[in-house]
Amino acid sequence: MELDKRGYLNYNYYTMEKNILDVLRIGIFYDGYYFYKISNYYKYEHEKKSRISISGLHEFIRNEIASLIKMDIRRCQIIDAHYFKGRSLAKDMGEKVQSERVFEDILMRENIVSHYLPLRYSENSIIEKGIDVWLALEAYELAIYKHFDILVLIAGDGDYVPLVRKLHTLGTQVMLICWDFSYHNENGDIVETRTSRQLLSEVFFPVQMHQRIEQGGDNEYIRDLFVAERIPELTFNFSPASAVTGGSGPAEELTSTIFSINPNGFGFIKDEEKNNIFFHYSRVTNCDFPELKFGMKVKYTVEEDEERSKRDNAPRYRATKVTVVD
Repeated sequence: MELDKRGYLNYNYYTMEKNILDVLRIGIFYDGYYFYKISNYYKYEHEKKSRISISGLHEFIRNEIASLIKMDIRRCQIIDAHYFKGRSLAKDMGEKVQSERVFEDILMRENIVSHYLPLRYSENSIIEKGIDVWLALEAYELAIYKHFDILVLIAGDGDYVPLVRKLHTLGTQVMLICWDFSYHNENGDIVETRTSRQLLSEVFFPVQMHQRIEQGGDNEYIRDLFVAERIPELTFNFSPASAVTGGSGPAEELTSTIFSINPNGFGFIKDEEKNNIFFHYSRVTNCDFPELKFGMKVKYTVEEDEERSKRDNAPRYRATKVTVVD
């Protein structure tokens, strides 16, 4: 074997060192609740009827960065990825525990480190407290120690603006992956997700994904953003409905079983008196919709669906809250 003057094996050390230095180091940080909303939107509300693929998203990010800086995609490497989300206590999650475990398995397969804080409960709502601060602190600290060239932030909240400014002082450029969209929920109300304009203006590389997806056509990286399974499209027009209780006092809680499940995000509860009760995935309180099964026991409250009642010329009802009973 030929040795160089230093006594090492003579395969170009300088070239190897240059190759190492030329690798662009990418760190990805997920606001988990934000990503969960986006994935649900594409699964249940958008014509795609499919969840976002994490592996597909990572490949999209690598290709996007390679295109922007005119670099071979093989040199654009994700060296670290972290996912931050508030989470209910196990005793409060019921059947949803299995769904969370499945998603954690996906995160592990993609080498994403998960970080959770317990959700806090107020009288009328669930509060996700402190997770954005934790994400910011972790991102800043890891940018120092791991020397990210580009940190990718999957978020939309203006609270991350100070983080972006701090990262810029380190010489770490920030790419923002974000979505803007709106849709009508089952009550006819408009649900909107909007990215902070200030956050968009602060980052080096803002990528507005809703535009890319709508304009993507047959682009392979856009196509691979979604889990492969496709489900035939079904759409529903919802309008506000009057409560069965007449609007006075709390709605009566009933008990029955799941009668049918449609993978487009809705189903029916067995109720012979009211000709079965329609429910939307967003009304399930303690179980992820894909985990629902025929015959599951549930508690639920109902209101009249005026639009369906007029169309069918008979009273029709839908659930306002569905809770799986252990």
